Amino acid sequence: MCYRAQMTLEFAIAKRPVDIAARAYLHETLGFTPEIRAWPGVGQLPYFLLDAFDVRELKLLNRQVLLAIEKRTAKPGLVIVRGQIAKMREIAGVPVVYVTAALASYERKRLIEQKVPFLVPGNQLYLPDLGIDLREYFRTPPVVQDTALAPATQAMLIAILLRQPLSADWQPAKVVADLGYTSMTLSRAVKEITASGIATLRTVGRARWLHTERDAAETWDRAKPLMRSPVKRRFWAKPIPKWNPALVRLAGQSALAQYSMLTEPQWPIYAISQAQWKKATQAGIEELPEPQTGAWEWELWHYSPTIIPGSESVDPLSLTLSLQANPDERIQLAIEELKGRFPW
Repeated sequence: MCYRAQMTLEFAIAKRPVDIAARAYLHETLGFTPEIRAWPGVGQLPYFLLDAFDVRELKLLNRQVLLAIEKRTAKPGLVIVRGQIAKMREIAGVPVVYVTAALASYERKRLIEQKVPFLVPGNQLYLPDLGIDLREYFRTPPVVQDTALAPATQAMLIAILLRQPLSADWQPAKVVADLGYTSMTLSRAVKEITASGIATLRTVGRARWLHTERDAAETWDRAKPLMRSPVKRRFWAKPIPKWNPALVRLAGQSALAQYSMLTEPQWPIYAISQAQWKKATQAGIEELPEPQTGAWEWELWHYSPTIIPGSESVDPLSLTLSLQANPDERIQLAIEELKGRFPW
């Protein structure tokens, strides 16, 4: 890289908000202002690392350090991140710090357990190679609980996304009828979807239509932060002959094993709606205090797990939401594999 190009790039870098935030936080916590520069060796990196990170270099305590600044809109699982940071360190031969705007508590814990250096500007700096673990306040994810979609709204939106190809216009009344919800639930769902900016409402005669300019992947990315795990609680119970659970679906790790290379769990896991569980208890099924031979693990869902008619497993979108907070690296890796099975 010529001198003029190098200087131009470094000037542009100095104006980037993330670099300014990182430099300001390092000054606040370490007492000096490091110079963050373009890394001349960036051309050594493979394309998958260049697509994932903006790479900078600086000196901390007289040691060269690289900053791998996350630039993907949809952050991948920690297993992927850890492998990418390790690969970059192998190529560069110096410590590499993962820089991201926010981390959940389980993500911070997992990165610390694996001794992966990371920096959340204004929040936390963890540099095990330099003996630094500075913790400030932790920024929470941007989703506020009060803004989360209602379970019925979430189920309706997932049902729409699973119907491919996604139409720019659809009648929510038809989707709600297929799911068995009432007109009151329909009205609330339409209000939530339009208020969140996922779609706009238009009326043709007496029919209401929802409209979106986004494709299915973009709509999912827009809606996902407003969605929550469908699992209300988990428990153990033995099925009994006089209750035939015809509408239950494989869930959790059992379902994930159907979509990925993950090994099936020791005991099967099934999802069940609240109405189904009520019928099960009326038939004599009782919860168990701990796993027993012949028992199943159950997930009681906020909405029906039968969004896909005739399927053996729960739908892949709800499954992702149910497991996204699981700290197990095997689970997170399988979820990354599951994303390749999304219908778009």
